Amino acid sequence: MKVKSISRKLLTRVLSFYFILTLSVTGIQVIAEYFNTKNHINSELLTLEKTISGSLTRAVWELNTQQAIDISEGLVAIPMIKGITVTDESNNIITQLGETISPEKITIKNENSNDELMGISSLTDGLFGHSFPLIFEFSGRTTSVGRVTLLSSDAVIFSRIKVGIYFLIGNAIVKTAFLVFLFSLAFNKLLTTPLQELTQQIRQIDLDDPEASKIHCMNYEKNELNILEDAYNNLVNKLVEFKEKLALSQLETDKAKELLDEHNLLLEQEVARKTSSLSSTMLKMEVQQKELREQKQNLQEENIRRSKTEKTLTTTNKDLIHSITELNKAKERLLEAEKMASAGALSAEVSHELSTPVGISITSSSYLLEQIIHLQQTLIQNKLSKKSIEVFIDNANKSTELLINNLQRASELLTSFKHIAVDQTSDKIRMVSIALYLDEIIQSLHPKLRKTNHTINVHCDESIEVYSHPGAIAQIIINLIINSITHGFENINNGKITIDVTFHHNLLTIDYADNGQGITQEASEKLFDAFYTTKSNKGGIGLGTHIIKNLVIDTLNGTISAHSELGNGLSYHIELPDMRT
Repeated sequence: MKVKSISRKLLTRVLSFYFILTLSVTGIQVIAEYFNTKNHINSELLTLEKTISGSLTRAVWELNTQQAIDISEGLVAIPMIKGITVTDESNNIITQLGETISPEKITIKNENSNDELMGISSLTDGLFGHSFPLIFEFSGRTTSVGRVTLLSSDAVIFSRIKVGIYFLIGNAIVKTAFLVFLFSLAFNKLLTTPLQELTQQIRQIDLDDPEASKIHCMNYEKNELNILEDAYNNLVNKLVEFKEKLALSQLETDKAKELLDEHNLLLEQEVARKTSSLSSTMLKMEVQQKELREQKQNLQEENIRRSKTEKTLTTTNKDLIHSITELNKAKERLLEAEKMASAGALSAEVSHELSTPVGISITSSSYLLEQIIHLQQTLIQNKLSKKSIEVFIDNANKSTELLINNLQRASELLTSFKHIAVDQTSDKIRMVSIALYLDEIIQSLHPKLRKTNHTINVHCDESIEVYSHPGAIAQIIINLIINSITHGFENINNGKITIDVTFHHNLLTIDYADNGQGITQEASEKLFDAFYTTKSNKGGIGLGTHIIKNLVIDTLNGTISAHSELGNGLSYHIELPDMRT
């Protein structure tokens, strides 16, 4: 078998680790230098934009294309600028010099909140730069007259950092070469040569005279080799002691054999005595066996009695299962009745709310009819004057405005209620704009909220759209709001409800919270249980939150959790998947 050198293997691993570390650090330094230089060039482009924006804006504003071209040619002459594009307010190109980026390869990063200054880059073309608008101020007003795009390239970056990269690589190569030479010399002197000397002495061991086979290391430093030498010499000393002990053990073995013969004789006598005792034990076991047979018969009788009891329990269990089935059916009917009762209550509130704008509209239209009849009589009697016409027009405008406002209010309320009511009675899945739908839900609850000082704040991006059951979502939000008003805001005049909606990775998240009186820990644990209510003496049946949980989990395939502390309000966290996925 080929012998492998420990020192060479250790040296190889140390140098390999150093080489990888040096290569990684050098690479990181080169990358850092690249991004630092790129940021510096971007800063220079921004500074250059402040320098040329005034003259270039005026040239575009005055339709002086030649001046814009001259300015662009002057900019392209700068080594840092690899391309420039000037467009007017309609995005038509006025001049385009040097490098350009095709739109499908552009990566845009906005650098401020108003989207005016944009960072542009293209990894495939090796280009980057900035695009900024040309703003012309006239009579205190600002007007965007066009846009300028300045481009630089990775070639500019590499030309600036080329010398630094050569220095870093050269420095790493010199340090690595020097370290290889230094480590090789040290390993050979401190490890390889002393190990070879120890190996040669160990091979010359004489088992007949171990004392003369002790090794002597030529290393005068106190290190691991000296420890190995001491350990080997101690092993030789122990070998000598072992030989002496082995001779003594041989004598003791002979004496032990004699004692063993004596013990064998005593053991035979003991076996005879134990055999007699075993016979007596066998007789006792037969008596015990008879007793066990009697116990077995008693157990069989007990088993028969238990079988009869089991049949009785089976019959009772079937009756119990039938009762549970009937109870579940009654629960489903009660849940459906609760849904319809909620829709009926909402309908009653909306009908009552509609009476006011409809009554005002009838009054306004009646008054307008009276004015028309009066104007007609005046006209017949030839008493029509300019003043009477002006009075009629003024009264007609006021009546018409009042009529339109109240009819518009009634129409909006009816539209919101119609959408919510239709969705609650339908199981259809459709695309839902969440922000708009939440507005309709809250609008439909306006008759109930109008009687209170409570406020509802909704934070939802208008672009969020999901494919789901709108009726289930409406019923969840309505039940949550009504629960807050009925339970959370009891004895509270100015309650506040917050609804935060986000949409990430096809998952709609609804965080609902109120600042009501909250509930206890015991109530939190039973919050979603059917028929659990703290308002049983006021007509509550405890199905509101249970319906919410069933809608979230069974209908919308989502999850729901609640958190509350007494006196600190109640919050719900709901996650609903987009049903297209």
